[in-house]
Amino acid sequence: MERDTDRLIYLDNAATTAKKPDVVAQAVYDAIQGGRMGNAERGAVGGSLEASRVVYRARKAVAELFGCPSPEQAAFTANSTESLNMAIQGLLEPGAHVITTVMEHNSVLRPLRRMEAQGVEVTVLPLSPADGWQIPAAAFEQAIRPNTEAIICTHASNLTGDLVDIQAVGALCRRHGLVFVLDASQTAGVFDIDMETMGIDVVCFTGHKSLFGPQGTGGICVRKGLSVRPLLEGGTGIRTYDRRQPLEMPTALEAGTLNTHGIAGLLAALEWRKEAGEAGLRERELELAAAFYEGVKELPGMTVYGNFERRLRAPIVALNLLDYDSGQVAEELYERFAIQTRSGGHCAPLYHQALGTERQGAVRFSFSCFNTEEDVEAAVRAMEILAKEG
Repeated sequence: MERDTDRLIYLDNAATTAKKPDVVAQAVYDAIQGGRMGNAERGAVGGSLEASRVVYRARKAVAELFGCPSPEQAAFTANSTESLNMAIQGLLEPGAHVITTVMEHNSVLRPLRRMEAQGVEVTVLPLSPADGWQIPAAAFEQAIRPNTEAIICTHASNLTGDLVDIQAVGALCRRHGLVFVLDASQTAGVFDIDMETMGIDVVCFTGHKSLFGPQGTGGICVRKGLSVRPLLEGGTGIRTYDRRQPLEMPTALEAGTLNTHGIAGLLAALEWRKEAGEAGLRERELELAAAFYEGVKELPGMTVYGNFERRLRAPIVALNLLDYDSGQVAEELYERFAIQTRSGGHCAPLYHQALGTERQGAVRFSFSCFNTEEDVEAAVRAMEILAKEG
């Protein structure tokens, strides 16, 4: 079927932001084509020194973003998945108990299942409509056992956009001496995260979503004094004759050559966000998501998931139309209206089970500050047509 428009409307920003600030592409291009950037921290002259400067500036920007007191406590990875595997496999030991939630992405759930097979005990907190599909802080506290060592949870669901009260969870962890590991995949750059004031010990993030950096960039910030066992071991550029990976940050978590070209792009994105004003970007995204929600929530046959009584949420709207498979609806949106969304399970199996949508999946619309009111209007019109036809 012929599309209504030749212009693709991209509403899958929770997966990756397709539109990046121009300075990001330019920074990556300059890093590759400029001929000045060598291998970071593999020498003290020329291109290596230039690359090291860029990486350090990026560390400082990341530390500032997350309230991490020392740039050296920020290590770069390929994405949140790598960072979360580092944290989960590098902190937990057999016999330990950890608390998580049904809201988690498989980047948390699967490493935890691996650790569970090695003797780690895992409690998964449920969601209840009685609590407005939120997990109260009291539920975390009630799940604590004598051998509980950590709480590992997302800041915002990648399926519904609902937030966890990380301020309350952090305070609870401090009271009980627990390690708090935060998955900030959907909120880094959107909502304020301050490790020191919020009691967060580890922040895991990716660069290619709301930070507008290139794919293949991400990182992990670790509280000073907390040791994470290296997931990978190899070349470091320093301490060559040590038999094992050095344990000092950030070297402990950065074996091998860094994605310096990507980090240059991430640095440009972080600087762009700061200059543009992160609060204003967040408001823009929330307004677009709210406008779409208001436009579709009363359509016949429409089910929208999540708690929209709370204005502060990730800019995500997940829905289903009647009993149609979510993949069928997403395909119609793309083929007929040139609107790209995400359908299926969204790597969040337990949350779909809680919602009763494990077979149907859900159609997820997710918004960026580069989207427009016209994008929202087009998406609402498309859902109106599909609902009428349904």
